[in-house]
Amino acid sequence: MTIEHKISTLVMWSEQLKLQMATCNEIEESEFKSTLLKSYYHNNWFTEENVIFALKNICNEFLDEDNLKNWVSKYKPSNNKSNVVGITMAGNIPLVGFHDLLCVLLTNHKALIKLSSKDNILLPYLLNELYKIEPEFKKQIIISEMLKGADAYIATGSNNSARYFEHYFGKYPNIIRKNRTSIAVLDGSESDEDLMNLGKDVFTYFGLGCRNVGKLFISSSFDLQRLLKLFENFNYLADHVKYRNNYDYQLTILLMNKTVCLVNDCIIVTEDKSIHSPISVLYYEIVENIQDALNSLNQDEIQCIVGKNYIPFGTSQAPKLSDYADNIDTMEWLMKLG
Repeated sequence: MTIEHKISTLVMWSEQLKLQMATCNEIEESEFKSTLLKSYYHNNWFTEENVIFALKNICNEFLDEDNLKNWVSKYKPSNNKSNVVGITMAGNIPLVGFHDLLCVLLTNHKALIKLSSKDNILLPYLLNELYKIEPEFKKQIIISEMLKGADAYIATGSNNSARYFEHYFGKYPNIIRKNRTSIAVLDGSESDEDLMNLGKDVFTYFGLGCRNVGKLFISSSFDLQRLLKLFENFNYLADHVKYRNNYDYQLTILLMNKTVCLVNDCIIVTEDKSIHSPISVLYYEIVENIQDALNSLNQDEIQCIVGKNYIPFGTSQAPKLSDYADNIDTMEWLMKLG
């Protein structure tokens, strides 16, 4: 397939998925609706709202025709030697490995995919929809329980799993991703709309993604009570059993340790120098010099910085094609494979 044909097929795939999302509540017992339910019953973090949110970003950003053409034009992939690229996909948020797969497809390599046990329903369904449009894509994609025989590897997981990946994949060309998180910078001049949008960065996917904000750098004049009041708009999260269990557990630990914290029904805010906060907890740190605070961070642990002079509030969970995980240009890396 030519790159032009691949892009046109991907765009048709996107349009089909958009139609299924738009009509999923109108058509009884649709296969798409059934897939959403199966995914939720398999992993209760994957609510219909969160899966649809992920799919909309995939369609609107990753599979948009103009976006694809502009993005690919920077690399000019050709039909050079095709390698088998093993992809170990994470399962913390829905379809988190989609971008890696897309990169492999558009650089003419073959994807050998090991799905996460937490997210093994959505992608097979989506790929079957793609194959209905263009069966040739089947030649580029294999889903397997084992990643043996690949020429290169892309693996995403925790710091612990990264050690496992490095042991098994270290002698091959590889991209191995570890734990990352995102932070927000607040100087007190933010509008209510800014802070409500920040809530999207904090709460989307229940805070389980590396692009979720889990830590605030704030000025001494910043009003945390105002933030908590605005975040009450996300109190519906307390109705989710798994999220509520985490909230209750974390609050109990903090109270037992007599740690000062501020709470509403959906978030616990407490001062802590760590940048990795647990689910339902938002850390903050009062800093006098924002740039010094940012410079002190281990950049290998930071995915996004949200703020007025950084990524706009409310957009951390809507990455673009060029927003590469861990700031590693996956397309360029794939193009350089022998």
